[in-house]
Amino acid sequence: MYNTVLILDYGSQLTQLIARRVREAGVYSEIRPCTTPAAEIKAMGPRAIILSGGPASVAEAGAPALNREILELGVPILGICYGMQLLAHNLGGRLATAVNREYGPAGLKFDAASPLWDDIPDNSTVWMSHGDRVLAAPDGFRVIGSTADLDIAAMADDERKIYAVQFHPEVHHSEHGAAILRNFLFKVADIAPDWTMSSFIEESIARVREQVGGSKVVLALSGGVDSTVVAAMLHRAIGEQLYCIFVDHGLLRLNEVKGVMDNAARYMPGLNLKMVDASQRFLNALKGVTDPEQKRKIIGRLFIEVFEEEAKAISDVKFLAQGTIYPDVIESFAPQGTVIKSHHNVGGLPERMQLELVEPLRELFKDEVRAVGLELGLPDTLIWRHPFPGPGLGVRILGEVTAERVAVLQQADNILIEELRESGWYSKVWQALVVLLPVKSVGVMGDARTYENAVALRVVDSVDAMTADWSRLPADLLGRISTRIINEVDGVNRVVYDISSKPPSTIEWE
Repeated sequence: MYNTVLILDYGSQLTQLIARRVREAGVYSEIRPCTTPAAEIKAMGPRAIILSGGPASVAEAGAPALNREILELGVPILGICYGMQLLAHNLGGRLATAVNREYGPAGLKFDAASPLWDDIPDNSTVWMSHGDRVLAAPDGFRVIGSTADLDIAAMADDERKIYAVQFHPEVHHSEHGAAILRNFLFKVADIAPDWTMSSFIEESIARVREQVGGSKVVLALSGGVDSTVVAAMLHRAIGEQLYCIFVDHGLLRLNEVKGVMDNAARYMPGLNLKMVDASQRFLNALKGVTDPEQKRKIIGRLFIEVFEEEAKAISDVKFLAQGTIYPDVIESFAPQGTVIKSHHNVGGLPERMQLELVEPLRELFKDEVRAVGLELGLPDTLIWRHPFPGPGLGVRILGEVTAERVAVLQQADNILIEELRESGWYSKVWQALVVLLPVKSVGVMGDARTYENAVALRVVDSVDAMTADWSRLPADLLGRISTRIINEVDGVNRVVYDISSKPPSTIEWE
């Protein structure tokens, strides 16, 4: 197994980013709740522990607490923001609650030499986001960094290898933040980087073979990145024991069915793959339905029904493979809040079908899944395709979903993607889509009055889809896309561009 860094999550929105930075340095990391018992942590055998930031004040009632037993494990510890305040609060330091939260860039001054600062210039920019601050470091700690507004921006107990910083080294705004994290991993914790995608593939294939033995495995192959990478890995691991089912719900992009089948034949020759045309079944179920949540539930339920029927037709299946990735795992132990919109997956299948799960990607972030796909020989055009929702165009058609409206949206969507690829913008943006609006407007085409559909273009920049901003596409490109859609797609006479960010909006409209 790999050298592991454990990240204890105290509620920061940046916790996943810490894990990503550690993995980018070639060290495997896992996120666990801050309530994880010390005995469980010890059993994991981490080489180092990082305490994340968080929104609470350490002194307030009900604030997440530090389990002091982890200090006795004898492994290096790095506290970030709230993690620093927790260490100070528990080890005898003195804290103050700021009247105003400090948020934004600051110049970090080195007050003492430290392995954290190796090969990093003094007075570099770091990113602050905190309310409480440490006024006096605990006994045994020395102050190693400060800013113009903060006397203690970093502190260290070198003997126990406990370090803490008030800023966020994991964010891009911290100029040398990634280097500071690497110094903690390599100079303080003395960890050898052994996390690579090639080593992950080798170990995962061995684990799958051990888990599955000679049994059959069934997989819902959608053509998306996650399910395709799972299929490629399992095809390499167990060959003909893998049975893939591709459900065409009639809400896919133009020519998507042919593309999925062609890619499977070309890049996974010999793959057991069955395509099921259930498009009319889905359209019948969606007739008259306009509520977006109801549409998602209908599509999700029908997908499970169709997949279950096809899987049962395969004798002696014992395992269900899924494209679960690490953010899904993290969310499963995170506190559950208000449902913004339900997500389409096959989560109900294992209990109903009494199958054991095979989830070879559950340790990976999305960028790592893509790296695995490239290692497995899948093409860039597939690996770097934009995210596409499970319910497909069903949640990009506002209002009722009909065969005619699907055809209109497929053509408009195809023009957008064609133009982005042709101009080189496809690879520069996170996601691009067209939304068919439930409104019509007056237009003039060929000297005649029209009363036709309007579509909205949605193109966004993002890193992980948690936040997003609208892409500043060139005006001439937008004009070309609009002209082509209006001229080539029957039933559309108006194109608008969505310039809202996430939050407050979401990327998809439904």
